[in-house]
Amino acid sequence: MNGFDFEKPILELEKKIQELKKFISEKKIDLSSELKRLEEKLKQLKENTYTNLTAWQRVQLARHPQRPYTLDYINMLMSDFIELHGDRLFSDDKAIVTGLARLDNQKLVVIGHQKGRDIKENLKRNFGCAHPEGYRKALRLMRLAGRFNLPILIFIDTPGAYPGIGAEERGQAQAIALNLREMSTLRVPIIAVVIGEGGSGGALGIGVADRICVLENAYYSVISPEGCAAILWKDSTKAPEAAEVLKLTAGDLLKLGIIDEVIPEPLGGAHRDPAGAANNIKESVLKNLKELKSLNKDELLKLRYTKFRRIGVIG
Repeated sequence: MNGFDFEKPILELEKKIQELKKFISEKKIDLSSELKRLEEKLKQLKENTYTNLTAWQRVQLARHPQRPYTLDYINMLMSDFIELHGDRLFSDDKAIVTGLARLDNQKLVVIGHQKGRDIKENLKRNFGCAHPEGYRKALRLMRLAGRFNLPILIFIDTPGAYPGIGAEERGQAQAIALNLREMSTLRVPIIAVVIGEGGSGGALGIGVADRICVLENAYYSVISPEGCAAILWKDSTKAPEAAEVLKLTAGDLLKLGIIDEVIPEPLGGAHRDPAGAANNIKESVLKNLKELKSLNKDELLKLRYTKFRRIGVIG
């Protein structure tokens, strides 16, 4: 498994344990006491490391190449998924996945950013950075949800909206702005879960929700740490310092009232136990959905409006 610098002692100890297990199996020697000692040491090392992560270390985990993406969670959590394509104006943006699905017995519309696992797929998915047609596709499905009174579940995982010339020529800012306006008036429950990166307007373009939940090692920010460092210090290597001052971790966001819930991850990150992370997301979504469905449509819109108006208010 790929690891970061702060994980090297853990990965080295895991490797040592695997080698010892192989040695025991091949030589038929009883070294159970030594194995138990190493496993206890590994458990303690993991707890000490992953419960005291810096903001930058959480950003690194949010970007882990083996972290589950939108389609992974859809496959683990949902049944009867039917992907719907295209914005009916220009093309089908592969950086955003949309469709109809069931979560247990609940029918819903699901929307999410999708990254790739290798270079070929990342080029196809544009590294999870959506074009205007991606946001228009998402809006088309949101309007469909409103028409058929279906809740909307959104998975956010993007460094940001694609900033290329073509995207700007086709109205990137207008597409995102339109989504912000339209999502604020949709008369169905909307739940957004940040599963990895939640970068800038690219995240907010499908993020105006009644409940915003962030996985423990995901982040949600107006700008990437590298972008912030380049602007403030003209030095992108100061990204770790920028990550601290941006207050982009799930814990900080909850304290500031920007999000509604931190969804716990398995120790070490969602990529170490995707099924466990998926189960935690499912519990959160079903709980929030039950609460939101108990509200009438006018209450739902009023609370959504109030939620976003109070963000940034001091005192």
